[in-house]
Amino acid sequence: MAHSKRSLIQTNAFIDGHWVPTDERFSVKNPATAEVITDVADGDAQLAERAIDAAHRALPLWQQKTPAERAAILRKWHQAILANKQALGELMSAEQGKPVAEAVGEIEYGASFIDWFAGEAERSYGDILPQSQAQQRSWITKQGVGVCTAITPWNFPNAMITRKVAPALAAGCTIVVKPPQQTPLSSLALAQLASEVGIPDGVINIVPTTNAKAVGEVLTTHPRVRKFTFTGSTAVGKQLMEQCAGTMKKVSLELGGNAPFIIFKSADLDHAIDQLMIAKFRNAGQTCIAANRVLVDEAIEDEFIPRLEQRLASLKVAAGDAEDTDYGPLIDEAAVEKVQRLVAEAQEQGAELVCGGKVLTDLGSQFYAPTLLKKVTATMAIAQEEIFGPVIAIQTFANEEEAITNANSTPFGLAGYFCSQDIAQIYRVSEQLDCGMLGINAGAISHAYNAFGGVKESGIGREGSRYGLAEYQETKNITLGGLA
Repeated sequence: MAHSKRSLIQTNAFIDGHWVPTDERFSVKNPATAEVITDVADGDAQLAERAIDAAHRALPLWQQKTPAERAAILRKWHQAILANKQALGELMSAEQGKPVAEAVGEIEYGASFIDWFAGEAERSYGDILPQSQAQQRSWITKQGVGVCTAITPWNFPNAMITRKVAPALAAGCTIVVKPPQQTPLSSLALAQLASEVGIPDGVINIVPTTNAKAVGEVLTTHPRVRKFTFTGSTAVGKQLMEQCAGTMKKVSLELGGNAPFIIFKSADLDHAIDQLMIAKFRNAGQTCIAANRVLVDEAIEDEFIPRLEQRLASLKVAAGDAEDTDYGPLIDEAAVEKVQRLVAEAQEQGAELVCGGKVLTDLGSQFYAPTLLKKVTATMAIAQEEIFGPVIAIQTFANEEEAITNANSTPFGLAGYFCSQDIAQIYRVSEQLDCGMLGINAGAISHAYNAFGGVKESGIGREGSRYGLAEYQETKNITLGGLA
């Protein structure tokens, strides 16, 4: 594994501006080869408490900086990340498995949140209120909530860090991050660059660990922590939210999805397939907003499926550092086993395999073939659970009402997609789908200026956009009297 800047590979915890070793270590493996990349410090509850104390000490100085001063430092971090995007992308590809080109794209995407929230720091306004008494004046200000903690996932090791850290810092908060044990190196590299550009000691702290339960409990229950943010499964998110309740922390949770992708008969099929490929196969299908249930009008099924099968046949699956790779391995053996189970159960219950449905053993044990299933029903597990793999499972519908009812039939509501050229239908369906984000004739829907988040059991709060900054702020009402 060659990198253009070796100093970006850090293997210790980052606390109060220092690299902190631990007695216990854990291995980070390349999912394409199962080879150990390096060993990383394995933090515990005590180390997490130490990180929170550091964030607490750093808070007053960081809060006192003007929004313009915080923005200037954030922009330096943004530029440092872009200057090292190739090395960061190679590092991410090695630990996560996605193609290098896609990983570099994530670096650029992740950096865009830093640039965006640097601007939002300078656009955070309050309000002047109508006076209730002649001798009084009232106004509202926005202030950073205080010390924040975050738990981030492995599927976007860079962007899920920046999407949480950037608004926290822009608001004047400090933060402690527990990165995923599968992909901690990307977060530690970001901390290295943050330190290099002058983000003060203690403002950002990183605690890698395999002790997720113990460290997570500290991050969600410590009395000095005022805000907790998490991206991950709904089941874990519910548990963490319960833990936050004891100290009434502000929370934002981006949880599981089960995104429908509806293709109406009025759709431009070539464009619909293009957008479906984007929404499904990015990161080998391992994204929370991946198209999980593909609903096709029965009137176009016979035309649509062969065209889609042809597109799947053109995909190149290989290790992330190979040329022109469309997607790489799944993150671990458990991920492969889940995909195999869902595909097998669907076939046992009547679904038909059009193509794929197997591990590409000539590449390794974690590469799964592009897979297409038809005659899937809404009651099958593959339609109820997040697949998190390169599998398209097609259901059909007879009319618009049936499609909407099916799309809304799960407890999740993160993302949704549909393709149509009927403008009246576009308005009708967009208003009826239960999801926090909707792509209409579009398979890529996440940008720094968009409000990312879900409804129902897919989460609370928003990331990105101006609403993302508010997640890290408190609203303070101030009244001044005695002005007669």
